[in-house]
Amino acid sequence: WGTMTALAFAGFLSRLLLQTSKPLVVVVDNASIHAAKAVSALLRLPEFKRLTLYFLPPYSPELNRIEILWHKIKYEWLPFRKHARSERVEALDGIQAGFGKEYNLTFC
Repeated sequence: WGTMTALAFAGFLSRLLLQTSKPLVVVVDNASIHAAKAVSALLRLPEFKRLTLYFLPPYSPELNRIEILWHKIKYEWLPFRKHARSERVEALDGIQAGFGKEYNLTFC
């Protein structure tokens, strides 16, 4: 899957901003890449004035939906055994294919 870097995140924000002309709020956790110098510099540019990063409070995985999803995958949906990388990829592909049918997640 690869590692997300501040430059990759800045590129993502640039591409995201091209998708709409409206103000945009992106909710992020407190990963260091979200507050990196490259991202801060990008947000100071005039064309990025309509983009706001909303930082979740520290230590609040219950507010971060991806954390809830990964917890469910890790502890409920993946078989309890060590997987080779290829087995993990195959299992995650199966979960993704069955999401909404075989695998459901609510945020209540």
